This record gives sequence, C-alpha cells and structure tokens, in this order.
Amino acid sequence: MATYFDGINGSFKGKVGTVIGSSWKGIPYMKSLYHKRTIPPHEMEQQNRNKFGMAHRWLQPVIEFVRAGYKGYSSTVEGFLAAKSCILKNAFVVDGKNMVIDPALVQVSFGDLPLPANITAVKTAPDELQILWDAVDKRYEEAYDQIMMLAYDIENGEANYNITGQFKYSGSDTLHIRSAIPERTYHIYAAFVAADRSRQSASVYLGTINN
Repeated sequence: MATYFDGINGSFKGKVGTVIGSSWKGIPYMKSLYHKRTIPPHEMEQQNRNKFGMAHRWLQPVIEFVRAGYKGYSSTVEGFLAAKSCILKNAFVVDGKNMVIDPALVQVSFGDLPLPANITAVKTAPDELQILWDAVDKRYEEAYDQIMMLAYDIENGEANYNITGQFKYSGSDTLHIRSAIPERTYHIYAAFVAADRSRQSASVYLGTINN
C-alpha cells in the first residue's frame, strides 16, 4: 500500500503494483521491484558490473576523504556516490584484455576552489611525507583554506590522510604514514577545502612514494 502526496498525480511513498515510490533529499523517485534474472549477463554488461565493483572497492578505504572531497557535488548526489561516478567515467583504462583503474586519473576531491601553484610531495622520513606549495599572503581571504592530504596504498587498501591540514598561507604540511608493513607504495593526492567549508578544490595527483 502506498501513501499519495499532492493528489493522484503527485509523488507517492510505498508500493504500487510492481513499483516502489520513495524520495531522497526531498526529490521523489520511483523504482521497480526486484525480479530474479534467469538470462546470464552479456559481455558488456558483465564488464560494467566488474567496473562498478572495482570502483566501489577502490573507494572503501578512503570513504571519509571523498565524503569531504565531494561535498555538495550536485543537488542529487555527493560524497561516495559522486566519487564512484567520476571513477567510472574518467579513471578506467585498458591494460591488455582488462579494464583497470589508473590512480593518476582518479579525483578524490572535486570543486572550483583555486589551488595554489607548484604543489609537490617529498618523503622526509621513513614514515613522513611533506607536501609543499606556493604560500599565499595572509591578507587574502583564501589564505585560510586548508590542505587535504591523502597517501593511499591501493594494493593493500590502507590510507593515511588529513582532511583539515595547514592553512594555505603556510606553504607546507606534513603527513605521518603509519604502516606495519615495509616496502609499500603510496599514491599521493592533495586538495584544499575552504575555511568556511562551503566548497573545495579538485584534487591533484602527486605521484607515488615508497616507505
């Protein structure tokens, strides 16, 4: 049984026949009931399923980071779902007969906040990474944007990150990498979030380091 809103032609919540009505963020949706499939998926459909699963697994260790990085992505989607959509659209490449995610094409943050110039990453100790950029004058409003740093060991599903690091005027910040396993490869990403948390920048990929 379903409940109607705004009359017979309005949105509804609940089940009507083979359709379910619901809403998310105040936007009404309809979806069909699940029916068990008897025909096996064709090759392209299975490839899309595989890509969907790979993107989901890739993002799991960095879910808190992308929730901040994709905040306010659109009126209907943000956070984890928006990040997954961007991976599916932009980050898959062909490797032989397989489709794989290219870490250099992944954006872990998305937005229009300006990035400072000359962002680089250097390893300063076995368990320490320093990210540097051109400092901004303290008199500017953007000087109090904060860096978002991520070091992601994709192979082992381990991420070290700081979502609210140093201010843009400081010109550098340090990320401590905690790992019990030696000889790991970390993919490094950086972005910035506004001081009032109203928006963030797109992320920049800074290559890899080994610890």
